[in-house]
Amino acid sequence: MKGFWKGFASYAVIGLANLLIHWQVFFVLTTAAELKQALGNFLAFCVAASFSFYVNALYTFDSRVSVLRYLLFVVLLGAMSFGIGYLADSWGIRRLVTVATYSLLSLLLGFLFSRLFMVREPEA
Repeated sequence: MKGFWKGFASYAVIGLANLLIHWQVFFVLTTAAELKQALGNFLAFCVAASFSFYVNALYTFDSRVSVLRYLLFVVLLGAMSFGIGYLADSWGIRRLVTVATYSLLSLLLGFLFSRLFMVREPEA
């Protein structure tokens, strides 16, 4: 089990950069562009995920990047980001609560998904 959590510290640091990117894009899109939270959260996720996927693949998991695995990552976590934004729009939840909730869930679920399904071991 200890080996499973190897890399979590690096993942968390890269996650902080991802968080800053996601929050900035989200607030620009929902404030300046006046997009709904669902679309703003999804687009912000796509921008931040493009950064963190490649950085995590190279430094945290030391694995080769796979376009198919990246697309799977975007579809699954992107659907979660859109769903949380959709619920926030429907229930009238404030933007800060939306983006904070998504950020907490994506930290844990993103790491588990990356660790269990996405990374390939480097070839010897």
